[in-house]
Amino acid sequence: MTPVGETTPVAGMIASHTRVVADFPKPGVVFKDLTPLFADGPAMTAVVDALVPVVSGADLLAGIDSRGFLVAAAVAGRLCTGVLAIRKGGKLPPPVYSVEYDLEYGSATLEIPAEGVELRGRNVVVIDDVLATGGTLSAAARLLQRAGAHVTAAAVVIELAALGGRRAVAPLRVLSLSTA
Repeated sequence: MTPVGETTPVAGMIASHTRVVADFPKPGVVFKDLTPLFADGPAMTAVVDALVPVVSGADLLAGIDSRGFLVAAAVAGRLCTGVLAIRKGGKLPPPVYSVEYDLEYGSATLEIPAEGVELRGRNVVVIDDVLATGGTLSAAARLLQRAGAHVTAAAVVIELAALGGRRAVAPLRVLSLSTA
């Protein structure tokens, strides 16, 4: 896993395709928008190529709502592995496992199905676009563990190292393709 301060070969491509939006979703927050990265075929392919060797061996990939879905699904397709969408609260039919958590700018709920997908004993890697304070990633890992999964690692496209998210999710192993 890439330690803080080190970057992967795709880091420059990620940086050049990241739109920085000041004061979104609230004043003082600097939002890292990866929409341009996801819309560029070669850039998205480079991200997937960088993640495939890191997450191979997982029984299931879990993408966090909503940009994590895009990355997890692309990587899962390459590996012929299943993908689970970790949804924002209220988006799945019951029954669900849910967890409430704090964000850097509010609070939220994440959910996964309590029926229909057997998670007990499966090795799962969680994928998201950005690791900031670690609240969302930590909540996702707790949610999967509550359902009986073994969360082996997490992978993100960008890590905002100054916000301390890696410490917040420790001891979970985290791969970040780039740091900002």
